[in-house]
Amino acid sequence: MSKKLFIIGTDTEVGKTRIAGLIVKKLLESGAKTAYFKPAASGNEVDADGALIPGDPLEATRLAGSSQPLATTCPFLYRAAVSPHLAARWENRPFDANVAEDALKRLDAEYEYVVIEGAGGLACPLRFDDEERLLFVDLIQKWNCPCLLVARSTLGTINAVALTAWTLRAREIPLRGIVLNRWSGNAMQEDSARMCAALADAPIVARVPEGGENLDVAPDLLRSFFA
Repeated sequence: MSKKLFIIGTDTEVGKTRIAGLIVKKLLESGAKTAYFKPAASGNEVDADGALIPGDPLEATRLAGSSQPLATTCPFLYRAAVSPHLAARWENRPFDANVAEDALKRLDAEYEYVVIEGAGGLACPLRFDDEERLLFVDLIQKWNCPCLLVARSTLGTINAVALTAWTLRAREIPLRGIVLNRWSGNAMQEDSARMCAALADAPIVARVPEGGENLDVAPDLLRSFFA
């Protein structure tokens, strides 16, 4: 069975896809057979044949230089660029955690590591109807995965990181560390990094500049994050 790590964010558009792809890249380059997986993705475009193009999985596997078949990366694709629960309602295809888990299990036999990317933040709803109410944090807890948190290197990050870390702690979900994305290294960012680490009680494991294509983390350290 593969080892897994959930890549979560403080919010949407913080760079989870890029960081997930760079983690896969680093592990593949170290010789570890590694897959990318995203349970649900909304905001996908349509190709000439009318099929949905898996945008985030395509970007992550491209960054990673991975040959993983796109069909194995995301079981629930939606076109509308809204929260997955709303896109699923509009497109009449509710998210099913059991179907997603089955897709994840199919990667177990082939890969040593699986990098799982979330959507939005922890409270992003996957399903919210009369039959089931499921947030991304519920799925992480159900799958018993440790997390790596991606945050922006901008004003407001301290609060967002702290609230995310405290939510994980309340759910007894391990937080392995924090990646600060779009890093330029100014004085405010340096202080934010110090405060985020202190309030989250988790290390800053990487600082990634805008458009960065490499993760400056040793492969052995990355492997230690997985469970």
